[in-house]
Amino acid sequence: MSIVTKSIVNADAEARYLSPGELDRIKSFVTSGERRLRIAQTLSESRDRIVKQAGDQLFQKRPDVVSPGGNAYGEEMTATCLRDLDYYLRLVTYGIVAGDVTPIEEIGLVGVREMYNSLGTPIPAVAEGVRGLKNVAASLLSGEDAAEAGAYFDYVIGAMQ
Repeated sequence: MSIVTKSIVNADAEARYLSPGELDRIKSFVTSGERRLRIAQTLSESRDRIVKQAGDQLFQKRPDVVSPGGNAYGEEMTATCLRDLDYYLRLVTYGIVAGDVTPIEEIGLVGVREMYNSLGTPIPAVAEGVRGLKNVAASLLSGEDAAEAGAYFDYVIGAMQ
């Protein structure tokens, strides 16, 4: 839920006008909108590169996942791993556009630990893959934009720990 929606829902629940603080937060959200959209567009347009390089980093740091018996062993399972990384990158872009982690939480993180545990997927390896996404994405963004995006990647990583 965006800051705009949250503010309106909270004010309406209390039958009051938006407070000066709420209006300031909404103004900041609107003002930062162009930057957030630019970041999301860069990540979306570079998704193939980001996912491939993050996957390469993951498989280099965690060769166990692509070795026989590993969760990404074989062409099909490697493709599944990269698909999951692409999914997390997409979730991060949703959060960036919304200016809030709620879409990330509601769409993609509820039950993620249980799912990976039931599949026998090592969650630390998935978190390492998301770290790779963050690193590659940061190399494509300015310092300020990388910091903004980084917070959303960190949120996903934190949910897996």
